[in-house]
Amino acid sequence: MSTPAQQLLDRIRATQARIGIIGLGYVGLPLAVEFAKAGFDVTGFDVDESKNTAINAGTSYIPDVPESELGEVVRAGKLRATSDMSKLGDMDVVDICVPTPLRKTKDPDLSYVVKAVEATAKTLKAGQLIILESTTYPGTTDEVVQPMLEARGFKAGEDFLLAFSPERVDPGNAQYTTRQIPKVVGGHGAASTEVACALYSRVVAAVVPVTSTRVAEMVKLLENTFRAVNIGLVNEIALMSHKMDIDVWEVIDAAKTKPFGFMPFYPGPGLGGHCIPIDPFYLSWKARQSGFECRFIELAGQVNGSMPEYVVQRVADALNSVKKPINGSRIHLFGIAYKKDVNDMRESPALDVLELLKRRGAEVTYSDPWVPTVDEGHHQLTALDFDTAVTTPYDCAVITTDHAAFDYARIAAMPLVVDTRNALKGRAGSHIWRL
Repeated sequence: MSTPAQQLLDRIRATQARIGIIGLGYVGLPLAVEFAKAGFDVTGFDVDESKNTAINAGTSYIPDVPESELGEVVRAGKLRATSDMSKLGDMDVVDICVPTPLRKTKDPDLSYVVKAVEATAKTLKAGQLIILESTTYPGTTDEVVQPMLEARGFKAGEDFLLAFSPERVDPGNAQYTTRQIPKVVGGHGAASTEVACALYSRVVAAVVPVTSTRVAEMVKLLENTFRAVNIGLVNEIALMSHKMDIDVWEVIDAAKTKPFGFMPFYPGPGLGGHCIPIDPFYLSWKARQSGFECRFIELAGQVNGSMPEYVVQRVADALNSVKKPINGSRIHLFGIAYKKDVNDMRESPALDVLELLKRRGAEVTYSDPWVPTVDEGHHQLTALDFDTAVTTPYDCAVITTDHAAFDYARIAAMPLVVDTRNALKGRAGSHIWRL
């Protein structure tokens, strides 16, 4: 007689497993579409009814999910979305892909995970596979998720399967999509790992099993802490180079010609997005619980967090060179998203630059082909179209996000420009200021 794990494994191999994805954002929706394209029956769960309505109409709100692909699987009946969490009990697999932000105190906020697990626990049945993908600190799966799921009397690894597999989405990266990025999987016991690996192997190019959920949780934090610390280092090098009258961009271009022992990172106006500014603090918070101080992480956070203020100082210096103050100046930001060619404003340093300039009395506008409006805090702004922006006599323009759609030759022709992304590389002039 086969075990529940073997039965689910057989259903996965036969493409008969019903898959539920909780959270239909930058992680959940691409994953849901990939499973549906592979032939699985997929139900997406989200509390945002506007997302559910869009998905059921075949309309994509995620740039990395082509509307043609979404529409095809929806019309084929392979994907639908709902806010009815009671339907989680009909699923063979429940994959949790909800946000894990930080509180203002920089402590982990697991409230979205807890709500998703509570909904899952209410309908938990024997033989289900529950996977957490949300980035979190090592120990979350077995210290938080497992006890909540076992409260009904089931036992992880026996009655139901439990695994952690960190999301590795890079929004706007056409080269590495959900299918191309290897999937790390750590299960609660060998059976959980085996079944979760079998599931992901149907939709990704490579699966990397590890020995536990804690190892898998740590993998993601190492990846993003590595990036945060190195970006902090190169931002500090940029500040240092400015003091020494050295072009940091030329330094990086020369250094990256070394075929070993060096990986280029680039300075900028600060860190943005849901991962890099946040994930390292999940690790440092957990480390503090064990009495360990993460000095690299804290220092990198301080350096990266100070970059918007440095950008504003460069704007002040640029305006001062033409005998103008920030107070009363008309300043235009090119780009408000946190990185090029995405519509995501989460933790965007451009928003910090905007706030700091307004505090100093500037009149600030922006253009961004991906973000038509900004409604953040005290800021309610509508993007200006590019042609209007480059023909308006602004006192200063600031390149905060290097979107491919911008015509940088026309931006370079504006009277005064502060370039935080080296988007005007190769263009010279006393009116162009860099980090």
